[in-house]
Amino acid sequence: MVAFYKPEKVQKIILKISGEILAGKRGFGIDLNTVDNLINELISIRKLGYSIGIVLGGGNFFRGASETGDNLKRSTADDVGMLATIQNALILSDLLNKKNYLTEVYSAVQIDKVAKFYSPSRAKTSMKEGKICFFCGGTGNPFFTTDTAAVLRAIELNADLVLKGTKVDGVFTKDPAKDKSAKLIKDITFDEVLAKKLKVMDMTSFSLAREFNMPIKVFNITKKNNMKEAILRKTEGTFVHQ
Repeated sequence: MVAFYKPEKVQKIILKISGEILAGKRGFGIDLNTVDNLINELISIRKLGYSIGIVLGGGNFFRGASETGDNLKRSTADDVGMLATIQNALILSDLLNKKNYLTEVYSAVQIDKVAKFYSPSRAKTSMKEGKICFFCGGTGNPFFTTDTAAVLRAIELNADLVLKGTKVDGVFTKDPAKDKSAKLIKDITFDEVLAKKLKVMDMTSFSLAREFNMPIKVFNITKKNNMKEAILRKTEGTFVHQ
């Protein structure tokens, strides 16, 4: 059932991209070929008139508590991860600027020399001005993922849709990397995702999206032109809704 997703209703988008995606085949840091492809896709969406905000993960530089185990306090590991997201935002912002596209980098962690301190009102103004905005530093607090940050920013900025870019085609019944019988789900409610504990995003982000009726489209960002397809086509990816 795919009738719920209505592309014509979408104007303002918050795109979530993990650091793992930015690393490409290198597995660490920034893969310039991968990032250049992403930049070109962002430009193609901007040309269609969409307002775009981007929340980036930082796992290509530091994977937080999952990398350090018990060697660091969870809060310290999360703080380092937030700083990694700032690195990613600065890099992508600069690459877009070089292609003559205006950007603004907002950080939930105060770091005035390189990014503006995030406020919803200033971010809304930047998006109205046609700037592609990057929202880094996660939520500004430890213990929350960048997926949750993406949903939070979408709610604060009155976005129409959260686009979650992944390495798989959407939400599956099981982990497709581990189970060949896994089937792609085209349309699912937040209640179903939470009940089945489907882990394409963390449960906090889904709970927040459900509470504020913020729809999410999960799609494969590694396929060429798929960012645009995920917005324009009802049948691309998985639509998660109320």
